[in-house]
Amino acid sequence: MNLRRTIRIAGLSAFAAAAVLTVNPAVSPVAASVSAICVEPAAAHTDAKAKPGGGAKHDPNEITAAELASREKDLGSALRLREQLRLPIAAAGATVTIPVVVHVISEDGTRANGNIPDSLINSQITVLNQAYAGSTGGAATAFAFQLQSINRVTNPAWYPIVYGSSAEKQMKAALRVGGAGTLNIYTGLLSDDLLGWATFPKSKLNTYDGVVILAESVPGGTASPYAEGDTATHEIGHWLNLYHTFQGGCNGGGDQVSDTPAEASAAFGCPVNRDTCANKPGLDPIRNFMDYTDDACMFQFTAGQATRMLDAWNAYRA
Repeated sequence: MNLRRTIRIAGLSAFAAAAVLTVNPAVSPVAASVSAICVEPAAAHTDAKAKPGGGAKHDPNEITAAELASREKDLGSALRLREQLRLPIAAAGATVTIPVVVHVISEDGTRANGNIPDSLINSQITVLNQAYAGSTGGAATAFAFQLQSINRVTNPAWYPIVYGSSAEKQMKAALRVGGAGTLNIYTGLLSDDLLGWATFPKSKLNTYDGVVILAESVPGGTASPYAEGDTATHEIGHWLNLYHTFQGGCNGGGDQVSDTPAEASAAFGCPVNRDTCANKPGLDPIRNFMDYTDDACMFQFTAGQATRMLDAWNAYRA
């Protein structure tokens, strides 16, 4: 199945966008601030990973330039407020260990219907720590991940997890634990062939905060070529306030990170020497975790992305 990683940003009335990650059945057997959601679909990518060769559907909640400007203004205000209040922050060079709670949603308690084993979840945490430490070939970030608990839930009413549904909201309201700095990950079969979605950070925490991923996208899962754990890596990047590398195309500030070259559109598969913004420096950042390429092709964050994530942590999650 072709998977698409799509980010949709949804939340308060100030924003109506999200990122979605989708799955294509041809490839796998698995079928005052602002709140935002990043959804990743496995078929077409709008803020999701989309089907190569077409078939992508438009993401109605794709973030606009105006919404981006509002989000960036809010980030600046949140950082200034913490500075004025002299609240503690994580400094450059610090290590921020994020507690992780994984909610495994299953229809009937079987592996075939969502109940992935502990071994695969532990492998996912290992992949996250390698990616965010820079040991896969990218820049090191401040973040490390520590599995706090695994919560197994058998509930047909929540399976599959349907993006934006009342059932999803009820599920998260019932299950989410911890404060703004606790990462809640929900796994299961997802609606609309999605690979995953995530909320962007906001000043006022609510129970919708967290990351949703296709259960079989974890390392050792069946959602090849998206079964090496980088759906979670990508979605957590959104949870830490990163945009897609192709945000804004070739114009403007793009993803708001200066060391990710401009990119006109999402990349799929593992292209070579792709340059969709020929009038801008650098080839497309197809190896970056925030693009839509296959898991085997993405292996890096940049130093600028690492700085942006730490700033967002200090603004919203510290």
